[in-house]
Amino acid sequence: MINVLGFCASPRIGNSLYLLNKAMDEMRAYAEQLGEEISVETCSVRGKKISGCVMCQGCMKDGICIIKDDFKEMQDMWLKADVIIYSVPVYHMGMPAQMKAFIDRLGNSMFGRYKQLFPNVITAPKPLKVIGCIAQGIHAFSGQEHTITQIINHALISGCVPVAGDLWESYIGAGGWTANEESRNALEKQFENGTEDSRIVVTSSQSLARRTLDMAILLKNGGLNSQKVIENPVYISFKENIKK
Repeated sequence: MINVLGFCASPRIGNSLYLLNKAMDEMRAYAEQLGEEISVETCSVRGKKISGCVMCQGCMKDGICIIKDDFKEMQDMWLKADVIIYSVPVYHMGMPAQMKAFIDRLGNSMFGRYKQLFPNVITAPKPLKVIGCIAQGIHAFSGQEHTITQIINHALISGCVPVAGDLWESYIGAGGWTANEESRNALEKQFENGTEDSRIVVTSSQSLARRTLDMAILLKNGGLNSQKVIENPVYISFKENIKK
């Protein structure tokens, strides 16, 4: 079983969710083609209360953030997943504040969650989750690559595996723009009308979904046959999910 999490980083129902749904639909179809069993969940920052990290170090005790809001529910979904596809709108050349707050707190709490395994040095585990990113904005060249790179850096520092879609549409992830249209369904309308730019971002979102699933299958199958390697405590988070 491959557990897939589609994470919408937009605080509204709109273009980011549309692209995420396109990716998740492709993931289901591709899994069926491969004969692979998957479980797909979606998570959104919309309507969630997610405060910023205050660096109090409270999570260093047991990995549980002391701030009481919606972070814990989202953290649990993230920990369960083997594949995470983020669909992120561009806000001021980067990701929205809600998304940044989530990954700040996630990163810090991961140190505390497994701290007892590394008593002599602060070490983050390597959960080897497969991570892909879709980014879209109203304007061209307004921060899509910056946003995708932020997610790649988040994946690397979290001990995960960043994956892109297929060339030529996707080099580091899926990026698109709404051609200056501010409506929430701009990309959907443009795709239905056959515009080339919308086709590119939809196609790259779909190929991203396929390649992340490929990598998750390779990692899980490899992990099942690499017990001596995953006995190293640095892979404890990956090992927890390996047989699920």
